[in-house]
Order: sequence, then structure tokens, then C-alpha cells
Amino acid sequence: MKKIFYTILLTTGFFCFAITPVSCGDDNPNPKDTTRTETSVFAKGADISWLTEMETSNKKFYNSSGTATECISLLKSLGMNSIRLRVWVNPANGWNNTDDVLAKARRANNLGMRIMIDFHYSDTWADPGHQTKPAAWVNMNVTNLKTAVANHTSAVLTTLKNNEITPEWVQVGNETNDGMLWEDGRASVSMANYAALTLAGYNAVKSVFPSTKVIVHLSDGYNNSMYRWIFDGLKNNGAKWDVIGMSVYPYWYTTQNDWAACNAKVLTNMNDMVSRYGSEVMVVECGMSWDSPLVCKNFLTDLIAKVKLVNNNKGIGVMYWEPQCYGGWKNYTLGAFDNSGKPTAALDAFK
Repeated sequence: MKKIFYTILLTTGFFCFAITPVSCGDDNPNPKDTTRTETSVFAKGADISWLTEMETSNKKFYNSSGTATECISLLKSLGMNSIRLRVWVNPANGWNNTDDVLAKARRANNLGMRIMIDFHYSDTWADPGHQTKPAAWVNMNVTNLKTAVANHTSAVLTTLKNNEITPEWVQVGNETNDGMLWEDGRASVSMANYAALTLAGYNAVKSVFPSTKVIVHLSDGYNNSMYRWIFDGLKNNGAKWDVIGMSVYPYWYTTQNDWAACNAKVLTNMNDMVSRYGSEVMVVECGMSWDSPLVCKNFLTDLIAKVKLVNNNKGIGVMYWEPQCYGGWKNYTLGAFDNSGKPTAALDAFK
């Protein structure tokens, strides 16, 4: 998530970078409908990786009538068809480890949701400011890191496969603006190392799920020069990917209120990525302050429309980051539920 603890960042300078009733005419109301391939359906969804931790802390979620509702079912009723889940290697408190990811993936899968798995390749948040090796990998050289990436990726995905869960997309790295697994995999130090680690993840995904699409994900979806630098570097060093994933947070463009200019830049960048690399493109994270729901609805409506306008039908989806957060959860303020635990009007954009 782009600069995750928004409130803390603003107040202290510290940052921790951290479905299917669908009514739109070009979306399939049933992701299992054999009249269209599942991958042709525009993905509308959310990262809900905090969900099990929130539930353990007795957070409840309510529909517009005030009835307590299981969160993933609630998001599905709002028009979402996809769920994104982050994976940490050996997190201190267990959240986002393989077992936790499986528990959430099973729930989403049972509801017919499409699933994206997001490998951070860290024991904690990986993002533009932090790409810290897992503690167990600290002393590894690049050769051993490639093996560790491959083994970890394969092990998590094999667990899903053994439970009859097939992710449609898998991210190899999270917001890897300057590579991953620093310092060995820092792109500005060795693009070749970063490309080799990315390829190790790509090959591991394909070894378990040959048809699953592999995503390379950067933040700041409006920053064309950064995207060209990273993807030229990956291409020139033999890496592979299927989808270019982007984070889009208008606040980090200039201001939250400048969302229209932000979205226009994102569309320009997406079309350049399609033209330059032939890749599909996708917004895998986005968000706006929870207490500006109508502004956020307009931002999301426009963003979804623009992704659908990407050349050659290569724009494949938009996902909100942790919309179910409310009531000061983790000091995160870019959710889309109000303080009573109900979805705000922002999520009407997904209907």
C-alpha cells in the first residue's frame, strides 16, 4: 500500500509503507458463466488482508440497513468480484502468513470471488520505502535469494492448489519502484539482480498455476518515467510478467482534490505501457479519505471508466485497498466504511 499509515505520516513524518451481483453492462454478473471467459470480465474488488485481524479485534461490518454482514459477502453485494490478499514470509504475529492467507482465500473462493495473491517477499510491509529481506533470508546471496523466492512462492501457491483454490493473478513483489529484497535486489544498484528475482517468482507461479497471470506492481501510477525505467530494465534483463499493476492515490499525486488530473495521467501511462510492452494493466490499489465519500465515488467512477478505455481492451480492473477499515483501525484513514461500520457512498462506484 502506498505510504500506508496516512495519519501517522502527516503528523510525525514517519511512514510505514506499508462478486458478484454486477450491474454494469460490460461486466458478467456470474464469474462462472461459461458464455464469457472469466478473464474477460472487468475486475472490481478490494484488498481485505486486514480482515481476519479486524474480526479477531471484534470489528463488525454492517449493510446499509444496519444488519451485521460477513465482510466479503458485503463487498460482493456492492458489486465487487475480486479479492486481493498480501503474503508475508514469517510475520511476527502470524497475520498474512500462509495459514492466514489460506483462511481468507477459502472464504473468497467459496463466494465465487476471483483472487489475487500479493507476495511482499518480506516478514512485514514491502513498499517504495521498505523492501526488507525476511529474517531467514538476510545472509543469502542473489543465487540463494532466487531459490528462496521460488520456494516460498511455490509453497504458498501449492497450499492454495491443494485446497482447490486457483488465483487468477499473482504479484511478485509489492510496489517495487526500486526493486525488492534490498540491497541485493535494489533496482538502482543492480537491475539485473532485481530482474533475476522477478523471473524466479514468475517461473515459480507458472510451475504451480500455468494459466495464472503474473503482476509486477509499482506505486504512483501517474509516474510514466519511473514505469519506463523499471519495465525497460526488467525487459532488457530477461524478466517476464503478464500484467503491470499500479497503485493510484490522488493525495500522493498533488492533493486529494486533484484526482481528475491524477486519473488522466494514469490513463496516459497505462496506454504507454500497453504500447511499449504489450502488457495488460490494472489498478491493484487505490484509496481516498473515508470522510470524503462523494469525492471518492467520483474519483473511483472516473478511474474505472478510464481503465476500461485503455487501448486494445488491456485495462482489466480496479481494486480498492482495505476499504473495510473504519474507526481508527491502525490509524489508516483511506478506507471506505464510516465509523459505524457501514460502507460509504464511495463504494457505489463498483455497482
